[in-house]
Amino acid sequence: MTTRLAPEVLTEFLRDIAAGDYLVQDLLPEDYARAADICEQYADARIGFVDAAVLTVVERLGERKLATLDHRHFGLLRPRHVDALELLPAL
Repeated sequence: MTTRLAPEVLTEFLRDIAAGDYLVQDLLPEDYARAADICEQYADARIGFVDAAVLTVVERLGERKLATLDHRHFGLLRPRHVDALELLPAL
């Protein structure tokens, strides 16, 4: 399975965001501290800032599902509000 979107899929997705089809959540000032905690907690797994920021927002919103192609990293992460996220698409 590929872990990258084809360029045309990515550009269409970005256009959908610009058209208001998706709501993009910005990080809040307090999210940076939580992201730092996640990076520190999962340092051995080399969880980077972007993945930590995504988990931070998912936690803040109380979401149980996450659409991602990065099942390897997000399968390791344990959010505060649920035992595990339901990763979509399911493999």
